[in-house]
Amino acid sequence: MMEMENFTLFLVALCTAGAIGLVSIIFVLRWVLYYKEGLGWDGGLAEFNWHPVLIVTGFVFLQGLAIIVYRLPWTWNCSKLTMKFIHAGLNLLAFICAVIAMVAVFDFHNAAKIPNMYSLHSWLGLIAVILYCLQLVLGVGMYLIPITPVTWRATFMPLHVYSGLLLFTSVIAVALMGITEKLIFGLSNPKYKDSPPEAIFVNVLGVLLVVFGALILWIATRASWKRPSDQILHSLHTNGGGEDNTKVGPAMSQLSDAADDEAFGDVRRRSNKQDDQAN
Repeated sequence: MMEMENFTLFLVALCTAGAIGLVSIIFVLRWVLYYKEGLGWDGGLAEFNWHPVLIVTGFVFLQGLAIIVYRLPWTWNCSKLTMKFIHAGLNLLAFICAVIAMVAVFDFHNAAKIPNMYSLHSWLGLIAVILYCLQLVLGVGMYLIPITPVTWRATFMPLHVYSGLLLFTSVIAVALMGITEKLIFGLSNPKYKDSPPEAIFVNVLGVLLVVFGALILWIATRASWKRPSDQILHSLHTNGGGEDNTKVGPAMSQLSDAADDEAFGDVRRRSNKQDDQAN
């Protein structure tokens, strides 16, 4: 594995983010299973409860993993093409979770004769899902279809990175709006303002989501933790890599990159150079 600058700090940040993300999932499950009506798919409150569970698990946690997958030094031995598929796959899973979460809400509202799309939370949530779908489609079209011109990829990359981080931040903000709205509407005796145990518990969940998002953004925006270009990894291997084996990518990295180039030609090789500037 190639040496990363401030690797210990990266490892602490990564493990902390992962732990907080998993604790957030446990918290949301505890919320709906203990304080609420559990989980089901019958048009009732149990079906609605899938909404927060899938949003936290998919739209927040999986999306966060997709954002930082290029930063993991253990993956630097993999070809860039492989990492693109992993990045796209995680984003696709997050999108599927978000869509199912939306369906659960609409089913519940329709069954209970509650109007749809009347709150700011619902407006921003639907916009986030639509924009996320557009981001996913454009990302696949630009970076996984080999005939896409290299100049298009280079031009689109800054927007792709910015919009990804913006959407991730927006999703967390909308999730905070949603859980607050649920507490205000759902708690009656005692009310939310009286700080019952459920309110305090869910407030802690909101804090966990904010901390998770902050750590993901920090990991994703530190330039020293970016994945080295495939050209650097190839050069380290062919030059012997020095005395420390931890600073050298193994031969499998070179072989997998060569396989990508053979399959997709010079277009793929040149496009990866452009992609490395952002990832």
